[in-house]
Amino acid sequence: MTPPPAAPGPRQPAPPAGWKRTAARLPVHLFRMGLGPLFRSRLLLLVHTGRVTGEQRRTVLEVVAAERVDGRRAWTVASGFGARAHWYRNLRAAPQAVAQVGRAYHAVSARFLTPEEGGESMTRYAERRPRTARRLCAYLGRPVDGGAEDYRRAGEVLPFVVLVEDHP
Repeated sequence: MTPPPAAPGPRQPAPPAGWKRTAARLPVHLFRMGLGPLFRSRLLLLVHTGRVTGEQRRTVLEVVAAERVDGRRAWTVASGFGARAHWYRNLRAAPQAVAQVGRAYHAVSARFLTPEEGGESMTRYAERRPRTARRLCAYLGRPVDGGAEDYRRAGEVLPFVVLVEDHP
């Protein structure tokens, strides 16, 4: 007997290609030119190790939350392209990385949130940035009505990572 078809899950958008990829990579170049402070603490540059090549890779990510964990700085980020995003898979293989926030560099270790913790993070993010949260959910094929429960469900399917500073 064959199992019933799985319920359709959230749509995982394909990573950008062509000119959209070039445009998406522009913030990486701005960080490398020393213009990281333009983004304040809204974006960070993550320098991580490629899981196949072992080479340094750079990705700019939006900061969902900045806080302190046991007296150390921590930044929560989400993978809008799901668990298949290269930076996410690279962190899974080697959780040590460097985060550049503004002009400051921080050695960090990745901690991967559970779906429940991701739901809570998304709910708090939606409270702070409702328009951006609504657009992100629509992009992912998860339209929301603006209620906390919708954002919680959307956050439970997004992989969230907390980048915790190794030394205070």
